[in-house]
Amino acid sequence: MQQNPPELRPDLARARIPDERRDGQPTIGMVSLGCPKALVDSERILTRLRAEGYAISADYQGADAVIVNTCGFLDSAKAESLDAIGEALQENGRVIVTGCLGAEPEYITGAHPKVLAVTGPHQYEQVLDAVHGAVPPRPDPFIDLLPASGVSLTPRHYSYLKISEGCNHKCKFCIIPDMRGRLVSRPAHAVVREAEKLVEAGVKELLVISQDTSAYGLDRKYETERGHRAHITDLARDLGSLGAWVRLHYVYPYPHVRDLIPLMADGLILPYMDIPFQHAHPDVLKRMARPAAGAKTLDEIAAWRSVCPDITLRSTFIVGYPGETEAEFQTLLDWLDEAQLDRVGAFQYENVAGARANDLPDHVAPEVKQDRFERFMEKAQAISAAKLEAKVGTRIEVIVDSIDDEGATCRTKADAPEIDGNLFIDQGFEALSPGDIVSVTVDEASEYDLWGRL
Repeated sequence: MQQNPPELRPDLARARIPDERRDGQPTIGMVSLGCPKALVDSERILTRLRAEGYAISADYQGADAVIVNTCGFLDSAKAESLDAIGEALQENGRVIVTGCLGAEPEYITGAHPKVLAVTGPHQYEQVLDAVHGAVPPRPDPFIDLLPASGVSLTPRHYSYLKISEGCNHKCKFCIIPDMRGRLVSRPAHAVVREAEKLVEAGVKELLVISQDTSAYGLDRKYETERGHRAHITDLARDLGSLGAWVRLHYVYPYPHVRDLIPLMADGLILPYMDIPFQHAHPDVLKRMARPAAGAKTLDEIAAWRSVCPDITLRSTFIVGYPGETEAEFQTLLDWLDEAQLDRVGAFQYENVAGARANDLPDHVAPEVKQDRFERFMEKAQAISAAKLEAKVGTRIEVIVDSIDDEGATCRTKADAPEIDGNLFIDQGFEALSPGDIVSVTVDEASEYDLWGRL
């Protein structure tokens, strides 16, 4: 399970929250686990609490209660969520649980009966009700003002922009639709207005997220409201006009995705797509209940690259899915050889309570899954190393994420925060600041990272 930002805890939080606290002001801590979509939920909850007069604590002891926003996608994620709840109970004692694991309240209270309340994913009002019950608000209308840009748990120069909730797919390994429901898209004008406010507040990079970004607007019948159409191509064009980097995550390879590629070639949005292919063999995809086909996907990738040669493709895959044969796995390796994806991650299959894949026959032995995972990542790493080595000697734009005594940590347009690589500058970096976008010459490369100079 990923924590966003990594190891986010009340005592390690990087939230942009004022330290000042008036006497008697009720105070809440936040532990945010899981994917960027959950991080956005945490930001919304904290923003609402700040508007109601609550202070946000950066440590357990300074909080009157702690909210734990959980992940429940995999059994390992559930276990980590339970550990986080236990830690908060031990360090603070007054804990409210929300997020994806909150869809299984008995699972939580069975392990931690002393939690104050349990609410499900994106149930903002129920979370606030639980906070009100545990720590009544005491707002001062002359002091407590809603921050113009809300509360952010990411660095000041980038922000996640959630455009929809839920998912209409019925992948057998996934329980997200059961936890978060079917697709519900936000109005396009609301998304654009939020993006405008973020850019006005200094955000240089917008990371567009949802469970199925390509399907955005389908539930709204791609309606046009207040001059903005609820379709991913139109939304990308609108966001690209704001002057910030726009990065698309969780893009399912529907045919209309090809309409996004000219926007990337024209520099309107970043030439980057995060596409969860999951596998390449048609029989495995069928067992997953995913409609994609490996051969057609290769054709699409070739078509995308013909329009935008600089496009960066990131994806994740599952190895050791029930019934996966050695021949099917070899097909995946061969596909990866041909696809030459830039950024690749993999998961070893594991059962998820409530997922239909649990009942499939011929589960793969753990040692076989581990072997296939290592072979897959070895090939992916070799591809990544060759692609990055080809960048040595070129000049590229990067965004500065952080500065310390040893240098500047940056990202190229091909790198999303927390999940992809970095570019490091270790000389002449003293005048740089987080959020700066500068041009660098690439001097060195490794399997995942680059080094460069101004």
